[in-house]
Amino acid sequence: MNESRTMKDMQQEVDRYISQFKEGYFPPMEMLARLTEELGELSREVQHVYGTKKKKPGEAEKSLEEETGDLFFVLLCFANANGIDLDRALAGVMEKFNRRDSGRWTKIGEES
Repeated sequence: MNESRTMKDMQQEVDRYISQFKEGYFPPMEMLARLTEELGELSREVQHVYGTKKKKPGEAEKSLEEETGDLFFVLLCFANANGIDLDRALAGVMEKFNRRDSGRWTKIGEES
């Protein structure tokens, strides 16, 4: 699975996976709760790695990569279930950031 995949490929892969089950996608509010849960788990791992609150003895090891993957999977499910094209969504937000924040930050190589 080291080949390059597009966002569309990833959305289709998740859809193929979910479509094999009668239950299909969870309702929007349940998926939002799942997104929140996964974000909380990622936050906990960030705290363990970079913060002052370290893991308890015997607490399961998880990685930032694993937790980010879980969050991304649920985000892909949410997008699919709501007919959101993530390529288009990201293109729109990048255009907005490039327009709105073009002079906000110091670019590498520019004097401040």
